[in-house]
Amino acid sequence: MNDEVDFILDTAKEAMDNAIAHLEKEFRSIRAGKATPAMLGTVLVNYYGSQTPLSQVANVNTPDPRTLTIQPWEKKMLQEIEKAIQLANLGFNPMNNGDIIMINVPPLTEERRRDLAKQSKVEAEFAKVVVRNARKDANNEIKKLDVSEDLKKIIEDDVQKLTDAFVKKIDEILVVKEKEIMTV
Repeated sequence: MNDEVDFILDTAKEAMDNAIAHLEKEFRSIRAGKATPAMLGTVLVNYYGSQTPLSQVANVNTPDPRTLTIQPWEKKMLQEIEKAIQLANLGFNPMNNGDIIMINVPPLTEERRRDLAKQSKVEAEFAKVVVRNARKDANNEIKKLDVSEDLKKIIEDDVQKLTDAFVKKIDEILVVKEKEIMTV
């Protein structure tokens, strides 16, 4: 019986961990003023007929907080990379000097910062929904167990404590991201 309970709790915790991991991944792609290679994470380059992530055809670096440099592994890919960045519609204007592509990341306007903060809240809320769904699934599995009602209640309380801890963690991650976005 204990194995079933452990399995239910482990499954719920794993789903909640995945929600946090997904949230952190989404937050990395939300620009917060500083240039980071993750800003170009969604760019797909036409590499010999197949759509390939930029990171697999070039080195992306940040020599300073306002600049991204892209150095393709094959010089003939410069135009393809430049075109892919423009098609990704990220609001960047790539400059090609024949060896590397440079992108100056403009500072965010106050309005854009507020939009990004709202976007962050939406992503955090989505993560909370995933956590709550994991709680619901765990509670449904607990109801199927062949144990006393008192024991079911104790296990449900454990699941609720786990849920509360993950929701609190999501809120903490959101506060850090909002602060990062709103800092000029």
